[in-house]
Formats: sequence, C-alpha cells, structure tokens
Amino acid sequence: MPGLPDQRQVAERLIDEALGARHHRQVDAFEDRLDLLAEGTGGPAGVQVVNRALFGRLLQEVANAWRRGWEPAEIVRAVRRDGSAGHGRLVTDVIAARLREFPAASVPPRWQVQLAALDAVVWWEHDDLFPSLWGARHSVDRTTTVQTMIDVLLVLLTMMPVEPAGPLPGDPQPVVADAGRLDQRMLDRVRALLAKAESTDFPEEAEAYTAKAQELMTRHRIDHALLAARSGARDRPATRRVAVDNPYEMPKSLLLQVVAEANSCRAVWMKRIGLVSVIGFAPDLDATELLFTSLLVQATRAMTGSGSRTDAYGRSTTRSFRQSFLTSYAHRIGERLTTASDEVTEAAAAAETGRELLPVLAARTEAVREAVAEQFPEMTTVPAAASNHEGWAAGRAAADRAVLNGRDELSNR
Repeated sequence: MPGLPDQRQVAERLIDEALGARHHRQVDAFEDRLDLLAEGTGGPAGVQVVNRALFGRLLQEVANAWRRGWEPAEIVRAVRRDGSAGHGRLVTDVIAARLREFPAASVPPRWQVQLAALDAVVWWEHDDLFPSLWGARHSVDRTTTVQTMIDVLLVLLTMMPVEPAGPLPGDPQPVVADAGRLDQRMLDRVRALLAKAESTDFPEEAEAYTAKAQELMTRHRIDHALLAARSGARDRPATRRVAVDNPYEMPKSLLLQVVAEANSCRAVWMKRIGLVSVIGFAPDLDATELLFTSLLVQATRAMTGSGSRTDAYGRSTTRSFRQSFLTSYAHRIGERLTTASDEVTEAAAAAETGRELLPVLAARTEAVREAVAEQFPEMTTVPAAASNHEGWAAGRAAADRAVLNGRDELSNR
C-alpha cells in the first residue's frame, strides 16, 4: 500500500515523543501526541499502522525485560504498581502473545505456573486489531487504550536489570533429577501442614503444624544434600524472587530473611522494585517460599486481631504498633525456626551420616555465600526499626504462639 513506510516512521516518532513527554511529565505535549496516535497517521490504514507499531514495541520490550532478568509475574506486578489493574491486564496479554512462538516444552516450568495464575492466553485473532478489541473488551475508548499501551511501554523501558532466576523461553531447560519426585512428596506434606496452620482458629494447633513443617523441611534439606553429594550431581544455588508489598514492607522482608536463613538460604531486599531475592538450593527455596507465605498469613491475622491503637492524646499509633509488631514477630520467628532446624541437623549429625553430612552442609553454605557476593557485591545492611514498645511485645508473644509449642503432638504423623 503506497505511503505505508512513511506512516510507520511517523507512528514510531509519535510513540517516542509520547514516551518522552510522559516520562518528563510534560502534560500538554503528551496529550497532543496521544491524540495523534489515537487518530492514526491518515485514515483507517493509519490507525492500523499505529496499532501495529504500538503492539510491536510492546512485544519487543517484554522480550527485553525477560533478557534483563524479569519473569512474567514480576513484570505484571511492576506494571500494576506503577499503573492500575488495567495496565496489568494489558501487559499480561502482551506476554501471552510474545510466548506464542515458543513450544510449551521450551518454557520454564516456573513460568508456566505463573502464566496459568495470570490466565495469560491469546484471546484475539489478529494483532493489528488488538487495541480495538482490547478497548471493547474492557469498555474503554481508543484514546484510553493507546494511553494504557504507552504507560505500559514506559514501565517496561525503565525496568532495571535484575539477576536472572533461571533459563528463558527457548533456552535448554534443566532436567529434573529423580530425587525431585521425593522432594515433591515432601513439599506436598509441608503444604498440607501449613494449610492446616492457616485455617485453624486454635493457636496450639497452628503452633504444632508450623513446627512440624519446619522439621520436615530441614530433614528434606539434609536428605537432598546427601543425595546430591553421593550422586555427584552438579547442584548449584539458584535465585528466586518473592514479592513484598506495602504496607510494612521492611518487617515483611525481615520475616522472609529469617525464614530463608533458617532454611540455609540468604535473602536480599531490593526496596526500589519491591522484591526480595532469595538465594539457595532449589529444595531450600521451595521450603522458604512456602513457610514465609504461611507465616505472613498467620502474622497478619495476629496483628489485625490486636486491633487499632491510640496514644494518650487520642492520636492513632496503629501504624507504628503494627510496624513494631511485625518486626518483633520476625525476630522471634527467626530465633525459634533456627532452633528447630538446628535440633534436626544436630540429630542427623549424631547419626552414622554425621561425618559425611557436616562437610556437605558447610560446602553448600559456602556456595550460597559466594552466589550472594557475586550477585550483590555492593549490598548494604539496613537495621529494622521498631519504635512502639507495645507492638514489639505483642509481636514477640504472637511469634511464641506461632512456632514451637505443641510440637510433640505431630511427632508421629
């Protein structure tokens, strides 16, 4: 069609100018470019050219975000944090479109789980029609659709590089060892125990279920480490990122840190992007993520159950109370989880495998330390603040209730 190459260049230039104006908060300039993009670059064919240019840019920048280390769920979350649920739905569709070219077997299993949770599917027939169909699907006009696409593009363009947490689609996918089946059975038992801990209204039951889960995970770690050492497998630490959102993101990150350390992992909080990188061996990462999720549910329930707070002058102190509550909770949980883990490790070391076990665990600890140092050479330590004495005391008491009392109740299960 005559003139299309020039129209594409105009569309690309308008997109660049709209992105620049949006980034620098030049409202009038942005709205001017937005109107031109919504109208197209000349008749119906011009609208199609803009559609193609916008969608092509989105596909390209999603792929670039993957190469910078971001996984699908993390991209959607980052877009939602800077925008809205609508922005998240749009980038989910783009991710689904970008993955069309890859056979399912070449997509990392962790990604497949994320895509299923996001319901990332291609529901439209032709990409040139996507903006129009997306607007109709979400009951917004073309200008709003184009603005949403520009906003998503801007977030994708400004996402900082992060450490890759695994292979990309199309890369060779790691083969799961036979030991993975044993790991899965163990993790299923842990999930069942933690689900009971979260659902019960009786603190004693929650304590027992959570304690048993930590014991199983420690035995799981020991069995896996010995099996890997005996088989000569080239087992290496991996990285997994966990989302931590406001409110109270610092004590939540601290809770994840202490759970990670109790399970032979290390956690590094990346405040700017609201993610915590957890570094460790695969089964230990599974255990950390499962236990953290459960304990956060239990901590939040205990915290909100304590109600709101005011000072002597009637001013609200609820936020400082809850900040201190969660910080204290995390500290105490760390102490008690570490005690539970150490007891299982000491018992295993006292058995016949002790001489073999301790060097294996030491080598894995050193491997994790080296991986953290390589990924975060300029890491700094930030102390967790807790200014509310009442909140600190309440959080510590809740942590005492949440972990170890009643552990013998489940010893034979």
